Amino acid sequence: MKGVLIALLALAVLFGLLAWFCYCLAFRRYQSKKTLTVFEESRYGGLAAAMRAGQEFYKSLRFEEVEISSFDGLRLRGRTCSAEAGKPLILLFHGWRSSDARDFGCVLEFYLAQGFGLLLVDQRAHSKSEGKVISFGINERYDCLSWARWAEERFHPPAIYLDGISMGAATVLMASGLELPGSVRGIIADCGYTSPRAILRKVIRQYHLPVGIMYFFVRLGARLFGHFDPEAASAVEAVEHCRVPVLFAHGEADGFVPCEMTRENYAHCASPKRLITVPGADHGFSYLIDRPGVEAALKRFFADTMKASPITTVAGDEGKA
Repeated sequence: MKGVLIALLALAVLFGLLAWFCYCLAFRRYQSKKTLTVFEESRYGGLAAAMRAGQEFYKSLRFEEVEISSFDGLRLRGRTCSAEAGKPLILLFHGWRSSDARDFGCVLEFYLAQGFGLLLVDQRAHSKSEGKVISFGINERYDCLSWARWAEERFHPPAIYLDGISMGAATVLMASGLELPGSVRGIIADCGYTSPRAILRKVIRQYHLPVGIMYFFVRLGARLFGHFDPEAASAVEAVEHCRVPVLFAHGEADGFVPCEMTRENYAHCASPKRLITVPGADHGFSYLIDRPGVEAALKRFFADTMKASPITTVAGDEGKA
């Protein structure tokens, strides 16, 4: 009997250690010793120069640091630029273990030229925001809602757009199923996944690991140490209840989040929608690969949604940027 108890205890410890390892790998706050804004030619090739230029433009901007409280008591921080009463506003949500400068540095000049104010958000457990757990959109969707409500009360903008890339795209899509403020006129989702479960299983499979076993420990780690369930929500389910227009975008050569995931989100979206895909673009690089095409799609989307009802604008279409 004693031997059985010892064996069970050892098994429980082993399960706990594996769950902790998976939790740290996927969900725990992490700050690389290497800056997120170093763009080497060896990794990014011809895009490195454009990325560095975007970073320099970001550094040249004058920001106002802002802060809100999350639904679970965290201090969430962000920064505004050129945001003022009566001016349309874009809220930008970066991806997993990334930053606003890295993910949006190259597109900010375009948005400012279109007359938008900017609110760049530090997602929970990133940069200046508090939190120790990255929940792949499960909790971040409520942060997105809080930021949108704060922005509406602070600036009274005629239009708010929610823009996200990668995990940020999943965040804004999951938020689309919530009761968004009336001034939200549209959502821009670039290379978002369908659900935390789907992307986690895809990454496990990509590393040639046993998906069923490893995902069990990933989910166990999230529940034991992160206090959330990766299966509590999904983008593909949220967009079935979406009531604002959505512009979906994805690179056709995305090696991290498959382009098919955006196609699935698009297919399930109940609101007016558009889909653009960019041939040859890897994860998060659609704008840099085809800047003219993506900018044209964004201009059309803004023109069609800025002043009209969020529920009746934008006929669905699909195509390449």
